[in-house]
Amino acid sequence: MPVNTRRSDDGQTRIIAIEGRFDFSTHQAFRDAYETNSEGVRHWVVDMSDTTYLDSSALGMLLLLRDFAGGDNASIRIENCNSDVRRILTISNFEQLFSIR
Repeated sequence: MPVNTRRSDDGQTRIIAIEGRFDFSTHQAFRDAYETNSEGVRHWVVDMSDTTYLDSSALGMLLLLRDFAGGDNASIRIENCNSDVRRILTISNFEQLFSIR
């Protein structure tokens, strides 16, 4: 499965790890990852350690996560991007909407 989730020990942070291509084919799995059992989650981490590619539909999915998590008040970090993924996020000005590490 290209999308894996886990919760922090205190239950307040949901980590969503994307493996391989982050594109429209992962839409439902990504949506399930943040919508299912999200009670009590206050912080979100999208771990892109193993993400090899990201397209415009993935950018849209990140925006849907942001809306779900509280919009401007959302606490979302995108972590461990490779240089290609990071470049796409930078060109798209996602650094203004998300914390990218």
